[in-house]
Amino acid sequence: MKRLVLFAVAALMLAGCGKKQVQLLDAANFNKEVDGKQVSLYTLKNGDVTMQVTNYGGRVVALWTPDKRGSYEDITLGYDHIDKYLDNTGERYLGAVVGRCANRIAKGCFTLNDSVYQLVRNDGQNTLHGGALGTDRVVWDVVNANDSCLVMHTVLPDGQDGFPGNLDITMTYTLTRGNAFRIDYAATTDQPTLCNLSNHTFFNLKGEGNDILDHQLEINSKWMLAVDTTLIPTGFFVSVKDTPFDFTTMHPIGERIGADHVQLERGHGYDHNWIVSRQTQHEVEHVATLFEPKSRRQVEVLSDQPGLQFYSGNFFDGKAQGKWGTHVYRGAVALETQLFPDAVNQEKFTEKPILNPGETYTHTCIYQFSVAPRK
Repeated sequence: MKRLVLFAVAALMLAGCGKKQVQLLDAANFNKEVDGKQVSLYTLKNGDVTMQVTNYGGRVVALWTPDKRGSYEDITLGYDHIDKYLDNTGERYLGAVVGRCANRIAKGCFTLNDSVYQLVRNDGQNTLHGGALGTDRVVWDVVNANDSCLVMHTVLPDGQDGFPGNLDITMTYTLTRGNAFRIDYAATTDQPTLCNLSNHTFFNLKGEGNDILDHQLEINSKWMLAVDTTLIPTGFFVSVKDTPFDFTTMHPIGERIGADHVQLERGHGYDHNWIVSRQTQHEVEHVATLFEPKSRRQVEVLSDQPGLQFYSGNFFDGKAQGKWGTHVYRGAVALETQLFPDAVNQEKFTEKPILNPGETYTHTCIYQFSVAPRK
């Protein structure tokens, strides 16, 4: 009997030491024709990272990375079936590319070359992430797909959501041997238009069903953009020093998110744009680092863009069921590299999201995954 008890205890200990492995979603769940075009699910793998992407909105559906023990977790929020994206009453932008002009445009209106354009308003009185259709509800054409790279293409037609010009976009997702997810955008137009693309992957380094308040964040920025009650920039660059917005060194996200601060009240938490402290004008540089202390998973964000939108999942309501868990309140972090929001209407913002014929918009964003060493 004693031997049986010892054997049972040993078996339980071994089971407890088991490492979680990658669990791929069924590609058949994404095999569907939408708007006359084929939607599919693609699996990329390189190094220690496995990612699944659908060409509906260029969405990152699943992203698996190891922890300090080599145990894997899907660290991004999403759904396990295309129908849940098509008929979605929860967060619209899960894992998607957003544009043609990411973030908000005040009152859905701008002037370009003396012409006034009124856009579709889909965020109260403002336009958010391109309007009613945007890039996230488009079925992208897959130009090339292999084990570690997916190239997608689309043309947003003149007049879509009120924007001028046919915007021709090629987007490349690459997993590198060094455990990085690299996104390269390139776009051209036949008329003056706006272009400011970004990626809206929602990260939780513990996996779905958990909040992110214990995640630690560092942002390479000494300044942020103050916003009004509709989250449009006021035009003022505000120092983060001695405020809850100071992430110049690592801080737990939940440490100051409930502080008595007008900007936190307006964003219902963090939903603001930080001005990256860049050393060059157009090179890829360090932007931010997200770290989860228990698993020691870490994501470093690098980009060639001047701004970073940090959103702390303030509008998740706990009603949506994801692949592996509920999308709880403040259950994920979005770190979106981009030009400043509403820059087309802001005199003080020198870098405008304006693209003219003969020019090429480019943007590189890299999410570098690792297990942080103990200090």
